[in-house]
Amino acid sequence: MANKLICEMGLPKSIGNIFAARNIITAKDALSLTEFELMELLDVGLSDVKSALAHISEIVSPPYQTALLLMEQHIQNEQLGGHLPTRLKGLDAALCGGIPFGVLTEVVGPAGIGKTQFCLKLSLLASLPAHYGGLDGRVIYIDVESKFSSRRMIEIGARSFPEIFHMKGMAQEMAGRILVLRPTSLSGFTESLQQIKVSLLQNQVKLLVIDSMVALVSGEQEQGAHRQHPLGWHISFIKSLAEFSRIPVVVTNQVRSQNRDESCPYSFQAQDNGKTIGDSTRYDSHLVAALGIHWAHAVTIRLVLESKSGQRFIKVAKSPISPPLAFPFNITSSGISLLTDDGTKLIGPEINTICCQGHNDIINFDGDRLH
Repeated sequence: MANKLICEMGLPKSIGNIFAARNIITAKDALSLTEFELMELLDVGLSDVKSALAHISEIVSPPYQTALLLMEQHIQNEQLGGHLPTRLKGLDAALCGGIPFGVLTEVVGPAGIGKTQFCLKLSLLASLPAHYGGLDGRVIYIDVESKFSSRRMIEIGARSFPEIFHMKGMAQEMAGRILVLRPTSLSGFTESLQQIKVSLLQNQVKLLVIDSMVALVSGEQEQGAHRQHPLGWHISFIKSLAEFSRIPVVVTNQVRSQNRDESCPYSFQAQDNGKTIGDSTRYDSHLVAALGIHWAHAVTIRLVLESKSGQRFIKVAKSPISPPLAFPFNITSSGISLLTDDGTKLIGPEINTICCQGHNDIINFDGDRLH
């Protein structure tokens, strides 16, 4: 609004022409000067300056909104946007329908826990015909770590939707809707993002997956301020993609070791009458999401995949519409499957910390477990 043209604001022609003659073109130009500076520059009286500034300020200042109006706008946006159902009943219920449109959803967890499996299933659901409950659209899958497997994706589809994938040519048609990009550097990723904005408008894209963000940073060797926040521009750009396209954007993230200081981020938590609260080894087996606090603030939904004593869990660790919940799951030939639709509520540090205990098995393309 600061760049709104003064000539479009309906000022009286007498004062509007003077603004134009003195090269004061935008609201920012006018509001950056004091009343007395404008009096001297425009050679008009104080009352005329005050009247013009009040008119300009009223137009460029955002109007007040009530909580009721904001709630109604949120409901309307939800109806215009919607969700991509994950087909995991308990998780979809917690998220009020699935992965929301127009925001960033993060899937974080240790290597091999099932993040890519989750993204492959979402890609299939987005490309699924609408009368089967899908979005009937295209998918852009940015495969940074070369983990995308078309063979595994077809297997998940055939086991999950046999009535569709057994139709002649349907598997090829759905696979043809998923565009896979494999940037090898942060600069290549930047070029991919700039191309994607055009594709979102032209190709009926219904899902964007980035797997994974942290791999892009780990490959960079730069130092200094840019190294500390190398994804600042990318975070803003990806958020803008989600907002303007109103599609679900899913980004995977890896984990890192938790510093002991991070378990007590505030000084009053660290000591009590000279004694440290809690066992100093309490968090030694825990991990936290990589990329830090700037990235954490950018995501709207954070799903954490972890393992405790060999059992996998998917946690809703961050959501504006759901309390923190954990659901046990397995990985089968049809992808991720919840063991129960009733989530367990989480409290305290267990919401954000990530366990990787007893997780030593992998899944091959035939869905069999290898030890």
